[in-house]
Amino acid sequence: MIALAASAWYLPETSLAVAELPELATLPEAERATCAALGIDRVPADDSLTAAELAARAGRRALAAAGLDAGAVDVVLTVEPRAPQTLVSSEATRLQAMLGAGRAMAFSVGGLGCASLTPALLAASGLLRADPDLANVLVLHGSKPATPGRYRHPVTVNGDSGGALLLRRQGNLRIRDILLETNGAYADLFRVEYRDEEFARWREVCTDPAAYSFRLAVETRNRLRALVARLLARNGLSPADVGCYLTQNLSTAAFRNWSEALGVPIAKACFENLARCGHLGPNDVFFNLASARETGEFGGRAVLLNISPAAAWSALLVTTGTGTAHEL
Repeated sequence: MIALAASAWYLPETSLAVAELPELATLPEAERATCAALGIDRVPADDSLTAAELAARAGRRALAAAGLDAGAVDVVLTVEPRAPQTLVSSEATRLQAMLGAGRAMAFSVGGLGCASLTPALLAASGLLRADPDLANVLVLHGSKPATPGRYRHPVTVNGDSGGALLLRRQGNLRIRDILLETNGAYADLFRVEYRDEEFARWREVCTDPAAYSFRLAVETRNRLRALVARLLARNGLSPADVGCYLTQNLSTAAFRNWSEALGVPIAKACFENLARCGHLGPNDVFFNLASARETGEFGGRAVLLNISPAAAWSALLVTTGTGTAHEL
């Protein structure tokens, strides 16, 4: 078990209407129709900010909310961006320096696309269990599209955001259990060819649309159903014991599919954030949790779901207070 001491977000003040995205003019009519049906109205966007700057702004807000000086951070754990500003250099230690967390150790995790937050939480949990001298782990991510285009056919539209989670051993909001599964058969389903290409020509391509729309969709329904059943069973809970199911923001169609697979409604916070922000990568699920807490939709127990076409699937149990649960 680990606790969420503070969370914070930075979304640019400027935004783009999805209907006015410049790349839509270059797409076939069928792809434009798919984009229009996603359920996304606008996305936050500021091309002047890098992923590191977005993450650092969120990190400063999280530290301020917790009343913690950057010098008291023990670990800066970065969820790696999809396309770093430069190769070879370290985004993790860059963020450490930007925040002034000089005594912290810094490293990054990733490789699972928008599900990459889950291994970051597992790493944070392991560190806090293994080393009694560690107290404060700051998980950061700056979400930027990997290419000049924000529409990822046929999946979603990416917005810009920074997210920060301050994790400790104890606290009222607890991440009680985490499950993660992966399947390397889909490792190359989406890709960006970048060698020998200038950035303006980078394009994300789905190498097998049928596999994404059918084979992976069916596997995702089965994986989520099994993951949630196992998560609840080993924590002594039934589906009715959880009043809030949150997931990442891809499309309203995805929400319907996942809701049907699980037999539970997806929280309203997800639909609202999807419409106004689009997909914020690994920041989505805890951003949605923060919204659900503000509106009262989170009743003290929630299941958070992450899916990546990499492919990866995860389920997290988040609760307030004390109670019987599987301990991380």
